[in-house]
Parts: sequence; structure tokens; C-alpha cells
Amino acid sequence: MAEVLEKTGKTVEEAYQAALAELGLPESRVSYEVIEEPSKGFLGIIGGKLAKVRVTVRELSPLEKAENFLKEIFSSMHLDVKMEREDKEESYIFNLVGENLGILIGKHGQTLDALQYLTNLAANRGLLEEKIRIILDVENYRSRREETLRRLAVRLADKVRRTGEKVMLEPMNRHERKIIHMALQDNYRVVTYSAGDEPYRKVVIEPKNHKEA
Repeated sequence: MAEVLEKTGKTVEEAYQAALAELGLPESRVSYEVIEEPSKGFLGIIGGKLAKVRVTVRELSPLEKAENFLKEIFSSMHLDVKMEREDKEESYIFNLVGENLGILIGKHGQTLDALQYLTNLAANRGLLEEKIRIILDVENYRSRREETLRRLAVRLADKVRRTGEKVMLEPMNRHERKIIHMALQDNYRVVTYSAGDEPYRKVVIEPKNHKEA
């Protein structure tokens, strides 16, 4: 339910600004209606009335919730971050640009994945339907990481072919494991599968004729 506040003042503008100050919100977040116009009364002294306004706080959209959440995070970390948004058919990509943003990525993108998860929670809070999906990236880190994983997959597959021994990669999230699997799905010399439990699940690459049952 939207928050509503009524405020009085000598003028409509004064009442309106008083309401904004109490709410701590910019004009873009509210709508207002004038309940009473000010009047000076008899001889400008007796029976005068103050202006009265009713201010209603506008509900934030999921995207606005996401942006506000990220701004609060960046502010608390004292980071100057520019958010470049790209609207896709099934998701919204926020590419974060700024200096010294490696802290937002973490080891193999783990911090970025966690921040992305929390941002989606913030954006979709209170929604039962029409939830949105937000993908966070830092200066196109994800595309660079995907290319690195594809090259790694090809290199390790060649090693498996030469040595005849399986290779187990380090733990990866589901998305990164999928990149490895997809990169080698047409390689007829090796087979890939995932082993272990989350969050330590790993990709295994081994010779196709030596796959364990």
C-alpha cells in the first residue's frame, strides 16, 4: 500500500516541500494533490487558512528497486560506478563501469554472482508474477570470462586426448560448467560431465572410451 502524507503550509509550495523533506524523497518519487488552498481570512488576519496537500509515494518499478539497491551498495563501498543498462527480451543487463571495480568481481566472478543474486531479490521483492531477470557485468567481464573458459576447455581436451587421462577442473557455478560442456559437445574424442555437490561441483573431461559408469 502506497505511503500517504498530508502537510500544511502558508502556500501550496511550502506545504509540498515540507512533505518532501519529511519523506526524504525527490519529486520524481511522489505525486500530490491540493486539498485546501490558502486564504488570508477577514482583513487578512481572522479566519485565515493554511494550504494543505496530500502527497502519495509512488511505488518503485522492479528496475528502479534494482538501481537503488546497487547505488546503496556502491555508496557504502565508496565506489564511483556508472551503470549502463541494456534491455534484452528476457533480461536486463547492467554493465558496471568505473575504476578499481575488481572488488565487485571477486575470484572467478563469485562476488559478482552473489551481488547479482541479491539485486534480483531486491528487484522482485513482493512480486508474485512478472518477475524480471537482471544480469550484472563489470566492464564486460562475463564475455571475457566465457572466452577464457572456452579456450581452457579446448586446451584441456587436447591434453586428455594426448595423455589418455581424465582432467577435473576447479569448482564452477552452473553457468560456467555449461560453457565448458557446450564448448566440447562436438568433440568426438572426449566426454564431459559434472561431479560433486554444490557449491563444489566440477566439470570432468575424460577420453570418450574411458568414461566411468
